[in-house]
Amino acid sequence: MVKPNRILPIHDVLETLNPFKARKQRLMNYNPVTGPLTRKQAVCEKITIFNYGNHHFEEETVNGDDVEAIFKHIDTKNTVWINVDGINKETVHDICIRLNIHILLEDDIMSVGQRAKMDEIGEHLFCLLPMMYFNLNTCTIEQEQVSIVLGKNFVISFQEDAERDVFNHIRDKLRINNSRIRTAGADYLCYSMLDTIVDSYYSIIEKLGERIELMEDAVQHQANTRTQARINLLRRELLLFKRAVAPVRELVNGFLKSDSELLEERTTKYFKDVYDHIIQANDLAENYRDVILTVQDLYHTQINLKMNEIMKVLAVVTTLMAPLTFIAGIYGMNFDNMPELHTVNGYYYTMLFMLIMLIAMVILFKKKKWF
Repeated sequence: MVKPNRILPIHDVLETLNPFKARKQRLMNYNPVTGPLTRKQAVCEKITIFNYGNHHFEEETVNGDDVEAIFKHIDTKNTVWINVDGINKETVHDICIRLNIHILLEDDIMSVGQRAKMDEIGEHLFCLLPMMYFNLNTCTIEQEQVSIVLGKNFVISFQEDAERDVFNHIRDKLRINNSRIRTAGADYLCYSMLDTIVDSYYSIIEKLGERIELMEDAVQHQANTRTQARINLLRRELLLFKRAVAPVRELVNGFLKSDSELLEERTTKYFKDVYDHIIQANDLAENYRDVILTVQDLYHTQINLKMNEIMKVLAVVTTLMAPLTFIAGIYGMNFDNMPELHTVNGYYYTMLFMLIMLIAMVILFKKKKWF
């Protein structure tokens, strides 16, 4: 429970009041001078270790507090994948100290709100990128920051969310004897993780595309304020998606340009494939952004057409009633010397004349196709 005299940080206050607005402010108003925001202290729930080779496979899951259990696997000649679910400062620090990971990389792992990037410091290659999920209930994109450290014969991945990720098919392939990933090295495992994350972006784009298609139909039949709110939500999600994914292109390009001994020459072509995928994902996001802008223009067009129809009806009604009002106004004047006032059937003649005039005007307007 928060104490009454404690002043919450501004991003926590915004998260409480409006989570969408808070997320947008964190992504759009990030100040590189002040540095990334410090992560809230999290509980490291579990650490999963895959120790594998061509004829060897071992899988072990330990508690987040049992950090020492992972180091006995590092010194082996096999390839080791250590997946840390839940980022805890003490756990990350212990791992970085024991594996001689630079302090700058440790700070990047603990930070939040960073753009995707790739660094090569000392004996390690480091990359940081967003892992995204599409929430079908709110039609919004949820993301977590994933940090990957590539070392000699090992890969360490740090995930924020311990409940979900997109690496299940990699785990399944590791459990299969003589699979490609089992016979390759740690650099191929790093490629597989990047490729899986990038491929998951396509499912996000596909969901957004489906929502945009539904929105096009809704705009043509239900152009109202609710539809406009849904359009604005989709446009914002596309903007946040593109802003998060665009730097991944530079990240993959960093692997292509790297001369690190940790990357085998035969693995380069695989990173080239990931580079092509991320370019295509960026292009699709840009195309859908143009489409949603077109849908927004279509919404305004529909609103204008509806307003024009209303104004046309009101103008026709006003035009039809104007001569009738004029005639009624004449005979509503309080003059004594008005011969028609004493006509026996004057009321009926006047009403009949007004009805004939009304019908004649309607026929004339119909002939001219004014309505």
